[in-house]
Formats: sequence, C-alpha cells, structure tokens
Amino acid sequence: MAKWLERSELLFKKEGLDKLKNANILVVGLGGVGSFAAEFLTRAGVGNMTIVDGDVIDITNINRQLPALHSTVGQSKVSLVGDRLLDINPDLNLTRIAEFLSPERAFEIVSDEFDYVLDCIDSVTPKLNLIIGAKRKRVKIISCMGAGGKMEASKVKVSDIGNTQNCFLAKTIRRRLKEVKIDKLKVVFSSEIQDETSLKMTDGSNYKKSFYGTNSYMPALFGLYAAETVIRYLLKKE
Repeated sequence: MAKWLERSELLFKKEGLDKLKNANILVVGLGGVGSFAAEFLTRAGVGNMTIVDGDVIDITNINRQLPALHSTVGQSKVSLVGDRLLDINPDLNLTRIAEFLSPERAFEIVSDEFDYVLDCIDSVTPKLNLIIGAKRKRVKIISCMGAGGKMEASKVKVSDIGNTQNCFLAKTIRRRLKEVKIDKLKVVFSSEIQDETSLKMTDGSNYKKSFYGTNSYMPALFGLYAAETVIRYLLKKE
C-alpha cells in the first residue's frame, strides 16, 4: 500500500482499496462539479480514470472550479486537472480526452469497460445522450443536475430523477428521458427553489443557452455527493 493511502486503508481496509484501485471511472465535464468529483475519486484511490472536457479556464470560473486560478486562465481544463490528479496519485492510469462532446460523441464515449460514469455536463443535449448511452449499454451512471441559483447546502441529496423537485434541469432531462422510455436515473440535485433572478442567457454555443449564478461551494458539494455515491458502490462491489 502506498504511504499516502494509510488513513484510507484504516477505513476502507485492504479489500476496499483493492476494489478502488481496480475500478475504471469516466468523468465527463471538469467544471465546478466534475473537477472536484475527479479529485475526490483520485484521493480515495481509484486506479483508472478517463476525464473529458474540451474547455479552457475562463476568469469567470475562478469562483467555483478547482483548477481555476488567475495564473491558469486560458489553459486546458483536461491538462490542468489531469496533471493535478497525477500529482495526487502518480500511479493513476489516466486517459485525457480534450474535446467538447457533440450529442453523437456523448453517446459513443460510454463503453462497458467503465464501472461507473459521472455525468457533470451542464448542456442538455450532450448530457441527455451521455445518459442514454450509459443506460443502453448498461453502465452505471450518476448525473448531476443544476447547482446554479442555489445556496442551501442542506438541500442537496442523491435520489432517483423521479423524486427531484425545484430543478429546471432535472425537469427537462426527466421529460426527455421519458420520450426514449428511460424512467430511472440516479441524480444529485437540490430541492431548493432556484433564484430565477440570477439567470443569464448566452449565445447558445457549445449547446448551452443559459446559466444561473453560482457560488463557491454548491458545485463542489454536488461533486462530493457524486463521488461518494461511486466510492460507496465500488467498496461494496463483489
């Protein structure tokens, strides 16, 4: 066992660490949610990971995204996050995919080599296709809903998408999934009513038409809940 995992072994035991080391995880989206989720998984001892994001750091990311600093503005998120993960665990088997997922590519990228997929995309169409791809290929997935326009940490939870409330993104995804006869999906969401006054429209690039104001801790909390769900599943997996 690597020395840096000593505290983890006390809690997970050797068998648990072996399960994490042998796991293969796909994290799609390295913004405020996905960057933290990928780090939590790596620090837990996950041994194989693919990270996907075609974006670079923008100065507006600094309030909530793990790799976003004034010194990293303009740099690739996949590059920055990947380097950070390897600095945590030099033995991590890491694959980096630096691309914006088109709807078609989002469907293709899932394969049965993955034990779990973390959907941290904030654009509806690629998000939907990633979910459909995972479901049709019978790969476990947890999908993160809207963290924007929210402030109350205690309202964040993991549930089936059918139990979500006060989340416009979840409502849209739920409706679209019903159209393709998918009615079950594990999600991270907040039941807090969104602050609609924080909504801002965009030019529609990269399949994103609008976004809500966000704070420093809510996206990270969504990432934490997603990572916890995956880690606890892996530890129990035979």
